[in-house]
This record gives sequence, C-alpha cells and structure tokens, in this order.
Amino acid sequence: MKEKSSSIHNFSEAVCIFSGGLDSISTAAYLKKMGLELYLISFDYGQRASNELLVAKRFSKLLKSKKHEIINISFLKTLLGKTNILTGSRSKIPSTFDYSIVVPLRNTIFLTLASVWATSLNIPLVIYGAHSGDTRYPDCRPSFTRSLEKLLYLSEIDGIKMGIRKKLHIWSPAMDNISKSELLLIGYEILGDKIFQSWSCYLGSTDKKTNLSKHCGICESCMNRKQAILNAGLEDKTNYVSH
Repeated sequence: MKEKSSSIHNFSEAVCIFSGGLDSISTAAYLKKMGLELYLISFDYGQRASNELLVAKRFSKLLKSKKHEIINISFLKTLLGKTNILTGSRSKIPSTFDYSIVVPLRNTIFLTLASVWATSLNIPLVIYGAHSGDTRYPDCRPSFTRSLEKLLYLSEIDGIKMGIRKKLHIWSPAMDNISKSELLLIGYEILGDKIFQSWSCYLGSTDKKTNLSKHCGICESCMNRKQAILNAGLEDKTNYVSH
C-alpha cells in the first residue's frame, strides 16, 4: 500500500490497546514498522469473546512488545447490565451492525486506564485501533479521540505545566484516515499468514478434536473481517465454523 504521512512519526514508544483483534494487531504491526517500542495493554471486561485475550498474549510475543499487561476489569459486566449483547446477554449476535453491540463508554474506559499506565511509564503516546471505517461507533471517531485527549490534558494540566507530567497524545489509524483493509495489509506485511490467527469473532467455538478455536463466520465482526480481507486482495485463511 502507499505510505501515508502519520502524525506520530516523532514518537519512539507508545502504549497501545491490544485486544487480539485484526485491527489492534495490525495497528501494533504498523507501529512496529515505524520503529516504535510497544507497551501493550489488554482488558478482560467480561466479554463473551474471551478467546481474544489468549490471542493477544500470543501476538504480544510475536511483535516483541516491551511489556504486555492484561487488566482484569470484569466487574464492568455487572455495571453494564443489559446495555449490550457483548457482555450482558445470551441473545443472538447480529450479522450486520446494530447498536446493541456498542458497549457503553468502552473506549473511554480503556483509553483512560491506558493513559494512567502511560503516565506511570512516562510515555506520551496512547494508541488504539479505530480505523476510518469505524464511523458507526461514537468512541472510534476522531472527534471523540481529540476531545478525550483534551480532557486528559485538563485533568493533569497543573502537573504538565510544572513539568512533572508529560502531555498525553491519543492516536488511532482513523486520525490519519487509514482503513481496515489498509491496516490489514500492513499487518500482513509484518506478520504474513499469522495475521489470520488474530481474533475478530464475538462468539467462536473450539473444535473438541483439534482444540483449535474457530470464528463463527456469521457475526457482524466476522463479516467485517471477511470484507476487509476481500478488499485487501488477500486469500482469507481464517479458521471459520461457517463460510
């Protein structure tokens, strides 16, 4: 793909939210390609797709991250109640976008916690994998990202002015208008076919004979994954239960 000018070229390290999904792994690969040292942070928030955390752990090693933290905030499942179907329901997950799959304030929580860690590490850059196609999710839009960055600045403005804290910058591929398929091509360039071992599925299952986890192939996230791979012109080597 044609290289795009990025607003993070001047940074040398970053704290990156790392779900184990196609977008977060490709984003981390992009950062690695740019020469940034990676500090990865994943969250157990009571999600039904808990398999993603095992995948995140494996890929953190493949990408040679400096450190990888998996933070247990599964108590959120109780607080979230029935607000969404990714944590609080056994309802069928749709194959097309529905607002029931939006977890309230999820990226606000993740980015705030990641920012606390970044502050303790004295790293001024926090990153998450929202891309230009994530327009239906309010907490993936650049307007949200810029607003949260400003809020974090105001929350530590005195420490920043005194030189005790560094001003935090939040970035996502969406900020530079990078699409899901463009991200995927970068991930593929760095990781090859291993990128297909990333985890996108909201459900999934494990084959009892082989002990291999399979994507369901029909949930909204699996459908987005398939479309991105098709758009990228790659052969889809994801392990699906259903095509």
